[in-house]
Amino acid sequence: MDVQDINRTTIAQFRAGGDIEGMRRDRLVLLTTTGRRSGAAHTTPMMFHRDGHRLLVVASNVGASSHPDWYLNLEKHRHVTVEVGAESYEALATPLTGEDRGRTWALLKRSYPFFAEYEMRTARIIPVVALTRA
Repeated sequence: MDVQDINRTTIAQFRAGGDIEGMRRDRLVLLTTTGRRSGAAHTTPMMFHRDGHRLLVVASNVGASSHPDWYLNLEKHRHVTVEVGAESYEALATPLTGEDRGRTWALLKRSYPFFAEYEMRTARIIPVVALTRA
């Protein structure tokens, strides 16, 4: 399975406005970050959870021992581009901390039990990131 090829196909299907094979379009966001070393734009499709005025994304990396590249990128460059539905906008990516992260992570694990499984696979704390319009 070539994850980059799947991501390219998903991005193309999302931007074309049609169905996305194997995914629910209404739960998908395209997040474009700036590469921490290259400075190039990198777009990653991922699931999101709406929380009031912000979108939440999870840097689970399917429970891997390291953070996903998109998360490492936004640690250096917090300004991102969000594509959700037919809308595209600039946003600020803010990793949640403290009580906000604890409350939100518990909610996400109840709503999406696979996150609890991912958490059990890794010793790292899985980041939850809020995306808010810039």
